[in-house]
Amino acid sequence: MRRALRLIRVFTAASVSAQLEYRANFVGAVLASLGEAGVALLGLSLLFSQPGVQQVGGWTFREALLVTGFFMLTEGFISVVVQPNMSKIAEAIRTGNMDFTLLKPIDAQFNVSVRYLNLLRLPDLLLGLGLLVYAASGLNLTLAGWLAAGALYLSALVIVYCIWLGLSTTAFWFVKTQNVTELFNGLFGAARFPATAFPVPVRLLLTFVVPVALITTVPAQALTGTLTPALALVSPLVAAGLFALTRWFWRRAVASYTSASS
Repeated sequence: MRRALRLIRVFTAASVSAQLEYRANFVGAVLASLGEAGVALLGLSLLFSQPGVQQVGGWTFREALLVTGFFMLTEGFISVVVQPNMSKIAEAIRTGNMDFTLLKPIDAQFNVSVRYLNLLRLPDLLLGLGLLVYAASGLNLTLAGWLAAGALYLSALVIVYCIWLGLSTTAFWFVKTQNVTELFNGLFGAARFPATAFPVPVRLLLTFVVPVALITTVPAQALTGTLTPALALVSPLVAAGLFALTRWFWRRAVASYTSASS
């Protein structure tokens, strides 16, 4: 563990040094973050601006803002940590650099998962946290709710990482996987709204098939005290199952890898 933390510190320092050379990009990244936040809030505002609408799917505006806050926070996690690393896997396989990754004396999955950080998208995380704090300030939330939401959100981050790693690992056979990750991004967009706002078949799809509801709606339900015990257990179980499955899938992919030069 100590060695892993030291490597993460080294990788982070290298990412900071590399990205400080292009400081002007920070302005563009901030504008992109504000634009994405504006789109997320506009959709929610349109739902609640209809005459006579006080709740959507049983959620008030402030409660629904919690879901949007978790959505933006997760988008920040993907932009800063997940996407910069997962997008490099296919490139490394295509160019042959995966050979060097597999030869290094550290776990290859760990290496491809934490090697790069896109620190220019840190505003995404700050906007998500800010929206959560603003929404929570108008609600009567408890410490137990915050602790439960924090634990369930950690499970949500594991789920996000596993989905991206599983999709990116298919590059060992198909090389180009960009279309698959774009498909996930399209489905993940639905997570900016409470899952109960959708019809039951769509709700089941977003909970058990493509579990984006576990990423945003379930932590928000834990905060507001409306989460059922059964659903509280589903999120960590799905996270543990996906982690074990993607770990097996990664090892199988590496075992089948024959190097770009062979």
